Amino acid sequence: MIELDGLTKRYGEKVAVNNLSFAVRPGIVTGFLGPNGAGKSTTMRMILGLDRPTAGDVRIDGTHYDHLKDPLTYIGALLDAKAVHGGRSAFNHLLCLAQSNGIPRARVAEVLDTVGLTSVARKKAKGFSLGMGQRLGIAGALLGDPRILMFDEPVNGLDPEGIHWIRHLMKSLAEQGRTVFVSSHLMSEMALTADHLVVIGQGRLLADTSMADFIQQNSRSYVRIRTPQRERFLDVLHEAGITVVETGGGPLEVDGGKPELIGELAARHQIVLHELSPQQASLEDAFMQLTAESVEYHAHAQDSGDGWGDGWQREV
Repeated sequence: MIELDGLTKRYGEKVAVNNLSFAVRPGIVTGFLGPNGAGKSTTMRMILGLDRPTAGDVRIDGTHYDHLKDPLTYIGALLDAKAVHGGRSAFNHLLCLAQSNGIPRARVAEVLDTVGLTSVARKKAKGFSLGMGQRLGIAGALLGDPRILMFDEPVNGLDPEGIHWIRHLMKSLAEQGRTVFVSSHLMSEMALTADHLVVIGQGRLLADTSMADFIQQNSRSYVRIRTPQRERFLDVLHEAGITVVETGGGPLEVDGGKPELIGELAARHQIVLHELSPQQASLEDAFMQLTAESVEYHAHAQDSGDGWGDGWQREV
């Protein structure tokens, strides 16, 4: 388990992380979300002892990272896949990590096979594609067979097969009872992977909740109805005390409605339905709703005079 207690990091007048307290628990995949500049990378670096907190505390299974003996056997992390000596082969890169952490040499071949790099194990890392580099970084995180794993943008550069593989890898690690903490900007993938979410904005904690509760609390759920007997069904719904949102002659929408009850009501009045479907916002919709006031960098299209917005403006 990873535990943060009032974790704070300042760089001069800039507060990158502001009094963060939460726990990352074993047995589930915990997603770590936030806009650019929210403090996610700084938080992960403090967990690994790469940055020292200005205030607060962070512990890994009750111990500070710098007090762990052979830390790769406790926590494995992928923060920057490019942090590899380009002149070393994939095998030798992992072997150096293994030897410095008391990990058997045989484990190197095992993790190379796990991530699908056995055929290029003796090739130098500087010739690797972005996706191959990601796989090598994941191999390094798995090397010590740790109980805790932390990944920052693990699907970056991976092809569809690789994305599918890392998704199921993270889920299987959690099912084994391990702690899995993953940061990503790819909302569609996070929605398929994470069970729990920690969301921060401008260094502050915005949410610490299950995926389902996060979407429900930060989005609108409704039932969409299409019928050729629109006006008649409107009267029926109103008589039943059901509030309807009209959409300019298009489908009817009932906020928080139960489709089975609406369907039964239509059947009793012999009303034909062409659509009766529950609608729920996506993780991306819910995330944008919650973090709207915490976005530090906004991009705006600038018109070059030909009708095309081909410029970008940074707003801080």
